[in-house]
Amino acid sequence: MYNATEQFAEINQANVSNAIRLASFSIENAEKLVSLNINAAKLAIAQAVEGAQAAASVKDVQELLALRAKLAEVGVQSATGYSRTLYELSSEAQAGFSVLAEQTWNAYTKVVASWVEKASQSTPAGSDFAGNDLKSTLAASTAAFDQFQKATRQVVDLAGASVRAATDSAAKESANANAKARRAN
Repeated sequence: MYNATEQFAEINQANVSNAIRLASFSIENAEKLVSLNINAAKLAIAQAVEGAQAAASVKDVQELLALRAKLAEVGVQSATGYSRTLYELSSEAQAGFSVLAEQTWNAYTKVVASWVEKASQSTPAGSDFAGNDLKSTLAASTAAFDQFQKATRQVVDLAGASVRAATDSAAKESANANAKARRAN
C-alpha cells in the first residue's frame, strides 16, 4: 500500500539537506568576498602610504607630474584587478548556485514524479485524469525551469563578456593617458 507520509518525509529530508548545502555554500562565498575586501583595503592603505611618502620626497614640478601619472596608473590597475577578481568570484558563486538549484530541481522532480506515479496507482478507477494532469504540470514546470536556466546562462555569458571588455578598455585608456602624460613631461 502507498504511504504518502513517508514520501513527504523524504521530500522534507531532502529540503533540509539542500538548505544546509545552500547555507554552507553561501558562507563559503561570503568568506571569499570578505577576504577580497580586506586584501583590497590593505592594498589601498599601503598604496596611500607609498604615495604620501613619494609626494613628500618630490623636489620639483616635473617629479610631481610624473608621480601623479604613476599613482593614477597604479590606482586604475588596482581598481581593474579588484573588479576582475570580484567578477570572477561572483561568476563562480553564480555557477555554484545554478548547479545547486539544478541538482535540487532534478531531485525534486524525480521525487514528485515518483509520488504522482504511486498516488495515481492508488486512486479509484476513473480518476486517471488527475494523475495525468499532475504529470503534465510537472513536465511543463520542468521545461520552464530548463528554459530559465538556459536564459540565465546566456545573460551571465553576456555580462562576463561586457565586464572583460570594460576592464580591458579601462586598462588601455589608463595606459594611453599615462603615456601621453609622460611624453608631455
